[in-house]
Amino acid sequence: MSRAWFGLLGDLEFRIDGRLVQTGHARQRCVLAVLLAEANVVVRTDQLLERVWGDRPPQRARSALYAYLSRLRGLLAGAADARLERRSGGYVLVADPAAVDMHRFRELTGQARAADDDEKASRLFDEALGLWRGEPFAHLDSPWLDLVRQALEQDRAAAQRDRTDKALRLGRHAVVLPDLVRRSGEHPLDEQLAGQLMLAQYRCGQQAEALDRYHRLRRDLREALGLDPHPDLQQLHRRILNADPSLALSWATAVPRRSVPRQLPAPPTRFVGRARDLARLDTAVRGADAEGRMPVAVISGAGGIGKTWLALRWAHDNRQSFPDGQLHVDLNGFDPVTERTPAAVALRGFLDAFDVPVDAMPADPDALAGRYRSLVAGRRMLILLDNAHDTAQVTPLLPGTESATVLVTSRRRLLGLVTGHGAVPVPLDLLDARDARELLTGRLGHPADADPAAVTDILAHCAGLPLALGIAAAHAVTHPDLPLAAFAGRLRDHGTRLDYLSTDDLSADLRAVFAATCRVLTPGAARLFDLLGLTAGPDIGLAAVAGTAGLTAGRCVTLLRELVDAHLLVEHTPGRYQLHDLVRLYAAERAGSAGERHEASRRLLDHYADLAEAADRRRDPDEAAGPGAAGPFAVRDEAVAWFRAEHDVLVATCHRAAETGFDRHACRLAFALRYHLEDGGHWDELTAVQRTALAAARRLADPAAEAHARHSLARADAYLRRTGEAEAGYRAAVDLFRSVDDTAGEAQARRSLGGLCARLGRRDEAFAHNRRALDLYRRAGDVSGQAMSLNNAAWLHAMDGDYAQAVAHCEEALALLTSTVHRHPVAAVHDTLGFVHHRRGDLRGAVAAYRRAVDLSHDLEDRYGEGGCLCRLAETYRDAGDHRAAREAWRRALVIFQRLGHPDADEVVAELTALG
Repeated sequence: MSRAWFGLLGDLEFRIDGRLVQTGHARQRCVLAVLLAEANVVVRTDQLLERVWGDRPPQRARSALYAYLSRLRGLLAGAADARLERRSGGYVLVADPAAVDMHRFRELTGQARAADDDEKASRLFDEALGLWRGEPFAHLDSPWLDLVRQALEQDRAAAQRDRTDKALRLGRHAVVLPDLVRRSGEHPLDEQLAGQLMLAQYRCGQQAEALDRYHRLRRDLREALGLDPHPDLQQLHRRILNADPSLALSWATAVPRRSVPRQLPAPPTRFVGRARDLARLDTAVRGADAEGRMPVAVISGAGGIGKTWLALRWAHDNRQSFPDGQLHVDLNGFDPVTERTPAAVALRGFLDAFDVPVDAMPADPDALAGRYRSLVAGRRMLILLDNAHDTAQVTPLLPGTESATVLVTSRRRLLGLVTGHGAVPVPLDLLDARDARELLTGRLGHPADADPAAVTDILAHCAGLPLALGIAAAHAVTHPDLPLAAFAGRLRDHGTRLDYLSTDDLSADLRAVFAATCRVLTPGAARLFDLLGLTAGPDIGLAAVAGTAGLTAGRCVTLLRELVDAHLLVEHTPGRYQLHDLVRLYAAERAGSAGERHEASRRLLDHYADLAEAADRRRDPDEAAGPGAAGPFAVRDEAVAWFRAEHDVLVATCHRAAETGFDRHACRLAFALRYHLEDGGHWDELTAVQRTALAAARRLADPAAEAHARHSLARADAYLRRTGEAEAGYRAAVDLFRSVDDTAGEAQARRSLGGLCARLGRRDEAFAHNRRALDLYRRAGDVSGQAMSLNNAAWLHAMDGDYAQAVAHCEEALALLTSTVHRHPVAAVHDTLGFVHHRRGDLRGAVAAYRRAVDLSHDLEDRYGEGGCLCRLAETYRDAGDHRAAREAWRRALVIFQRLGHPDADEVVAELTALG
């Protein structure tokens, strides 16, 4: 029987038998959150709309809501004990309240407050508060959810206060003290919280701190509210001041004196960010305590990402939770110089911390571990095992007691600890932009204020890696005579960046840190890592990895898993892998001989160029390449999806090909990318790619490749209204195509030139170029090209008022296209028909034609074409007096043009303003 579990006290989660179920995008998740918050209660449809969207629902919100409910019903079908039902006037999510953490929390707190046993109440409060994973409904937003979120936070605070009262009565002041310090800092005017903290501090021998807390509270209350503390708090202050014996507990003198190790290194300086990771460590420890098992957390991540700093920060922040001491050992699992620390050596260090004489330490490693576990048993201790190599190195150092907490840091994920010992994984990511800036500027000091542009450059080159940021800051502050901008300029060069992120200390040297990680790789994984340094773009897919390495996909999966486990790669989506920019530079330095690098680069570029050309053919197929044709892409949608997934990689790879001497590949990629970039409105990238191809074609002395690059570059110029550059480019392309007897290429360039002349009002030239293009297309047997030329002629005749001839050309074009699978020309012809019908007053016919053109352009993902058709449809609606429909069409066009960054957006804004 599949069991469902729902989490609202943190990120919204839905699990079936422990397996996480993806619940869709944010608005669909809001619907689920509302239904779960009201589980087993009918929520009316109008209530759902208001609670999800507030007082500003979008158009067709009800239709969207029904779609979300339908999808959620399908997701819930996988669970046997939860379902979404339609009831009269609304919907109800039927589920066990104990399976929804929010309702379980309220049930447990109610039981705790009704319990007549403090021990039992304390356990129930612990269980209830252990359900919290963060902010309720995290990342979801609506006015109703905000109100529920506030109420839940108040319930949580009340439960924390009640739990603390129970703990203080049970004499657990040392346990609750760190949490009281933290919460009191977050709520400095909370008098009940202040009283609890003062009592805990006093009982822990911190009388001065307790009195200081009272004085600060009194000052803050007077300044903020003009009030004195509550009389009960004043009385507590007097009793602490007079060391009232009734405040103390007998346990304080009953505990025998014993060694209390304090082995933690100093806390990190200028620690920034990592709030979520610190909270995950808190949750891991609380959750294990509540379940009665030993808390173990594995902090993993790439070298230099800040694992040790995070562990030390948390350890020092929570030091008072471990009154029996803290143990620490550096296991040197990846140290570039020192050998790994054997478990026996680490155990002897621990026993020494307990004042065990050397002659009393067992020689046998198992006996050492037994003695260590005996000493730790029952003590509330923290054990920090830093820089572990693998699970086998850590296992002998795990205590055998639930009272101890273990933090492990490693460059590996240590899955053996997770599966065998219930460890909670805490993988570290790069610092986000805000935290990275705070870390860098905090270390740079005044120079950061003087040159913010240089700071931005340094941040970009360090890419969120804390060690790199620290080294960069150290170089800058130790060379005060070197302008910050000059140092940023040195980092800009890929070839020398790692040189300027190096130090004499191998533990703080990027190359040494990366080398230590690579040292433990198998030979196959090490070779694959080196080859990945040759790639360009933000990530790489499995097929491209296999093509680069010359290996099967199955073999690559095994090697990639090893690299991911070592945090040299990140598998950010299934089958796609990322390298940090600095890691990529290091891998490129290792990538074998010049011959090996050249051959691997050629394989990679062959892979992308071959697939890009195949995808380009499939995205606009002709009669000979129908849906059943052989190839890597069975249908057009697959080709379009591939282009979209590989977009950034293909653009970067095109430039990299030219930079590394593979000019032919650069030309092939640029040609295959031209229509994908046009349809998506990627004008700047289209321009950059075609300029790269143009330079490569010139180096190759290849006029055909130069003609294609000039034509595509001119199209980008025309779209961006750089008409002078566009006309020059088209004319140069015509000459080049003619010089190599490329009839179809010349026809396409002439048709483009004719379209530009028409836009510039030079009708005679436009007719001439278009007639010549039509003749050339007929000679080449290009049906699609003939149809497009006929369509252009139809537009020109319509502009001259010859509507009959315009319609005749459109009909001739559509007749040519009946046996093809081309949709771009069909969309263009219907766009022209809409223009013709509009001009001659047939507004109903114009609307029908334009709507057909809009639908085809949308299906083709020709965003610019879709936007233009929507504008002309809007004009037709406006002239027909349907202002609502006109406004909607222009709004859709505006969204498209704004996303494309196209100047037509300004004209659409003007039309909407005029419409009112």
